[in-house]
This record gives sequence, structure tokens and C-alpha cells, in this order.
Amino acid sequence: MKRYFHTLKAEPLVSRLSIIQLVSYFAAWFSHVAVFTLLVKMDASSIVIAIAASMQFLPGVLLAPYSGALIDYLRPKPLMLILLAIEIVSTAMFLTIDNQSEVWLLLVLLFIRMGAASFYFTVEMALLPRIAKPSNLQNINEIHSLIWSFSYTSGMAISGLVVYYLGVYTAFAIDVAIFIFAFIFLLKTDIALGAVGVKKKIVSMWIEAAGYFKENSKIIHLMLIHAAVGLTAYDALVALLAKEIYAKEISIALAIGFINAIRALALMLGPIIFGTWLNPKRFVWMLMLQGVAIIVWALLFENYYLSLFGSFLAGLFSTVIWSYSYTLLQKNTKQEFYGRMVALNDMLFLFTATATSWYIGTSHDMGLSLETLTFILGSLFFVFGFYYTWVRKNFLWDKS
Repeated sequence: MKRYFHTLKAEPLVSRLSIIQLVSYFAAWFSHVAVFTLLVKMDASSIVIAIAASMQFLPGVLLAPYSGALIDYLRPKPLMLILLAIEIVSTAMFLTIDNQSEVWLLLVLLFIRMGAASFYFTVEMALLPRIAKPSNLQNINEIHSLIWSFSYTSGMAISGLVVYYLGVYTAFAIDVAIFIFAFIFLLKTDIALGAVGVKKKIVSMWIEAAGYFKENSKIIHLMLIHAAVGLTAYDALVALLAKEIYAKEISIALAIGFINAIRALALMLGPIIFGTWLNPKRFVWMLMLQGVAIIVWALLFENYYLSLFGSFLAGLFSTVIWSYSYTLLQKNTKQEFYGRMVALNDMLFLFTATATSWYIGTSHDMGLSLETLTFILGSLFFVFGFYYTWVRKNFLWDKS
């Protein structure tokens, strides 16, 4: 942990942005339990739950061609403030939904809010290499994943309790207040950076990016491997587990909150345990162990308390894979292409997460058990492990 504190001390702007991350991520996950609890109470089908889960990722896929170019074209701070404002308004609109006929509105608002959140995330990840020393990037990415995991853990756990004792709409109201605090803090943060300097039409910028891809094929492999983390988009799975198995033992809100909180605790511990040990040669073991952990979790579904342990295992390697693959991409990308490459990277990741959410909902609706569909997800990480081994051998990432 000392290395993280030293990095934050050496990078004061990163420290302030990290505080904003902590607050805004907490807000995002705080209302997450409320949204899915509301859907389950409305007796939403597996397909609707899957659509709601996919709305957290699909906007990023659709916006990527525009967001990447805009990030390289516009100043970061005004763009980030606009995106936070959109999150505030869309979250406030959740308070107007009170019956099943308005589920469509909930899905639209989720799409808008998560589109803004995804765009904000991409802006920040493209900003970090511009404001931080290259030697600090891996630590900063690990700090980012720790913040995400801590926010996920505390947000889910506290929200589960708030929803259980105070109700869904109280959780939404608190969420709006938290987002407003993040907006004010960002407003008072000095980000003395302009646009990257790229002043071209969007089509021209992507044609230029295509040429960059052609000359640097290693980047597309890095993006595909990073996209594997999208297979851990378990939101629909957890909601279905709570609805079909655990509702007999514990309230739906607490079941969703605690399973996600335990998994997120593991997400936070992963980089601390494996961060200094990891290198390009050892990275394959993270992919393989992630697959094993997911399969073990599937075998423990029927018992709620054993499932908590399984969700912990399923989260232990995810942020390690996320942060390390992101670092490799950042270190191998030229500054003038940061926005476009990060946007494409996030698009592939979010596409995988969207596809995973749809796969969970539709396959279960067609009769596939939750255990079987989760076993398949775990098995795919072995495929990515073999793929990474092949790519490392051919592209010599050991020198990165």
C-alpha cells in the first residue's frame, strides 16, 4: 500500500481526480441495488433484467466512435463537468418511476446515465497518461481499480441496507446529493490542460487511427485481451440468483448488495496481493485463475453463504486483469491517439460486458441453468489465457 500513497503524493492532480472517482463511483453503485431491487419488485422478466444490466454497458459501445474523437478535440474539464451534470439529472429522474408501465423510462434513464458515466471514465483514462509520469501509470491504474472496487463494495453494502430499511426512493435521493458533491469538487479542481491539439473532422481522425492500427497491430491484441474482463459483468446473474434462489433466505436488496459487496472486496484486494508480483510472463495465470474462480462460484450457487465465498473468489483476479492490460495499452499508445485508442478499448470491453448481460438473460430464459451458463463464462477465460500466451510469444511484451 505504501507505493500507492507515494504515487498519490507525487501526483497531486491525480489525487484530486481520485477523490472525485471515489465519490462518483460510490454514487453509481449506491443506486445500482435500488434499480435492480425495483425491477425485481415489479416482477420484471429475465430478459428485462438482462436489458437493464446491458444498459450499463451498451451506451459506451455506441458512443465510442464519437467520444474518442471528442476527447482528443475538446478540453477535458468542461467535458467532465457536463457529463457529471447529465448523471445528476438522470439519477434524479429515477424518483419519478413508480409502476411497472414505466420500466421503459427506467431503461432509457439508465442508458443516458451510464452513457455519461462511460464517457466520463474514458475522458479520465485518456487524461491520466497526460498528467502522470509513465513510471507511475501502473500504480495509478491499480489505485483506480482499488477506488472502483472500494466504491463498489461500500456502495453495494450500504445501499442494500438503505434500500432494505428506508426504501428505493430514499436511495435515489441520496444518490443525487452524492453526485452533486462530486460536481462541486471537480468544479474547484484546476485541470490546466487544453485539448490534445488534434483539429480534424471525426471521420478524418478515425481514418488516421485506422492507419495507426495498421502500423501497431499489437494494440488490437491488447484491447481484445482487456475485453475479457467484460465476461465478469455479473449484474443480471446476481439479480436472478437473488430472485430465484436467495429470496427465500434473505431480502432481495440485501442478497444483491452483499453478494456484490463481497465480490467487490475481493476486487479491491486483488491488486494489493498480486500487483508487485505481476509481469507479462505471469499475467496468463491471472486469466486462468479467473476462469477457475468463476467455475467454483457456479458450483456453490445453491447455498447462499457458500455463494458469498464463491463471489469473493470470482472477484479476486478481475481488477488485476483490468489494470494490468490497461497499463500495457497506455504504454504502447502515442499521446495524440490516447482518446481514440482508449475509447476503442472501452468499446470492446463494454461490448463484451453487454453481450455477457444479454447472454445471461436470454440463455436462462431459454432454459439454461444459472450454474451452466456461469460455467461457460468461466471456461472462456481459459481461451483468453491461451490467446494471451500466443500473442506474448509473437509480440514480446516482456520488453514493454
